[in-house]
Amino acid sequence: MPIISRLFCHGTAIRRPLLQVLARNWHKEAIHVTWEKPEKGWTKVNYDGSCKCKTGNCSIGGIIRDHNADFLLGYAESIGRTNSTIAELAALLRGLEIVLENGWTDVWLEGDSKSLVDIIAKRKPIRCAKVQMHVERINLMIPEIDNCVLTHIYREGNRTADRFAQMGHQFKKPQIWRHAPPNEVLRFLHEDKQGKTVLRRR
Repeated sequence: MPIISRLFCHGTAIRRPLLQVLARNWHKEAIHVTWEKPEKGWTKVNYDGSCKCKTGNCSIGGIIRDHNADFLLGYAESIGRTNSTIAELAALLRGLEIVLENGWTDVWLEGDSKSLVDIIAKRKPIRCAKVQMHVERINLMIPEIDNCVLTHIYREGNRTADRFAQMGHQFKKPQIWRHAPPNEVLRFLHEDKQGKTVLRRR
């Protein structure tokens, strides 16, 4: 039986060229995203910011794990009204503060804002004074860590940090979890540790 060359939507014919475009978009190869463990002796910090578009209220969160993907620490807090860029920077800053407080020396920082990673890692120019202030603080803190790398990961691989950031909206004071994570992130922690791959559609 030949392939049907037209679809009918509300009485309007959609001809084959459009169908072929739709088919190509539907079957575009997905990106396989997997959270990766750090090397032995290293500590990994995943951070994220959350911004509610309607109110402008933002929160931050992050998670710190060892080379076995075992939970070491989680953090979350509300930071008031700002924008998503500042929220991402604030989440990274808080993660760096915790790293230095705990004396971790080999650290992998990872977030899902590529523009932020590019600004810091590639020293891209910044026009916003508030963003510049946060970046300068980050650039002063990173050299205090013996070995430190900063990388980007797609949001699908940063789900645990994202959940901490989402939780931050509900707290009036900064929250820290040590050794035992909250129930809200247990599923993501387990999936990350097992190396679960999440598909990201292009």
